[in-house]
Amino acid sequence: MRVLPLLPLLLSGWFAVPAQADDAQDWLKRLGQAEQQQSYQGTFVYERNGSFSTHGIWHRVQDGKVRERLLQLDGAAYEVVRADGRTECVTGKFISGVGDVADTAARQLDLQRLDDWYSVTRTGDSRVAGRPVAVIALTPRDQHRYGVELYLDRETGLPLKSLLLNDKGQLLERFQFTHLEITPPDDSQLKPSGQCRAVAVADDASPSIKPAHVWHSDWLPPGFELLSSGVRRDPKTKSEVTSLLYDDGLTRFSVFLEPLKGAAVPDMRLQLGPTVAVSRHLTTPDGDIMATVVGEIPMGTAERIALSIRAGQAETPSQAKP
Repeated sequence: MRVLPLLPLLLSGWFAVPAQADDAQDWLKRLGQAEQQQSYQGTFVYERNGSFSTHGIWHRVQDGKVRERLLQLDGAAYEVVRADGRTECVTGKFISGVGDVADTAARQLDLQRLDDWYSVTRTGDSRVAGRPVAVIALTPRDQHRYGVELYLDRETGLPLKSLLLNDKGQLLERFQFTHLEITPPDDSQLKPSGQCRAVAVADDASPSIKPAHVWHSDWLPPGFELLSSGVRRDPKTKSEVTSLLYDDGLTRFSVFLEPLKGAAVPDMRLQLGPTVAVSRHLTTPDGDIMATVVGEIPMGTAERIALSIRAGQAETPSQAKP
């Protein structure tokens, strides 16, 4: 399905497949632990839609707490500082996707679900940023998700490079370290610049977030389940926007539903690298709403999801169906 170096594995005989699969699973377990256990700092490049950017990253794990700072090194000095996954401050419009480069590891990969929807294999060894790596390929078993190649550091299990590929083997997104040091950054390196603007955090007691009760999807790609749902009031339009987050163990997409209140908003179909956004009008007894699907999934899949949104009780995570 993808242009991957799988032919040597096939020619080596089927007796080798179980060992390769077990080895790949072991590497993914290491990946799932690395970001929460390993301090590091370095420089990486990010490529999407033909554009490149260079970034510095400082990541420290101390007393079970994770603190991280990302800084764009070319062009405008965009910056993000996070603590235990929560964004504390942001400078400028940081490129969507860059701030989540470690997100795959932070999610604690569900290896059983991954094996159901992706063929997981170790395809060989290589080097990234002068460090030996193991190459792990996650090839989708259907047309509703993208393939991933992970280059995992042999010493730490950290992802030193990742490639996101479509079903034709075309590169959609690249993340790759050019320099890495396995040393904890100090306080000065993790300190945000004066231009980093604090991100407001809603009070936990605030009623601005509540469960979503009135929407569900009649169709989902196999393997995707509802991870969370909620309703938040948009500060600009004052409308209540319902959000539904779906996950297959590796890939996520979101559905947003907002009342139009008579506004003339055209349907939308956009793609930037691997990220698609599809909006469609839906007519309900309470008026028209706009359903928008956003995620790193194929365009046709996103369009089918947007057209399948219906009014009615939204499924809970335990009720979600593939």
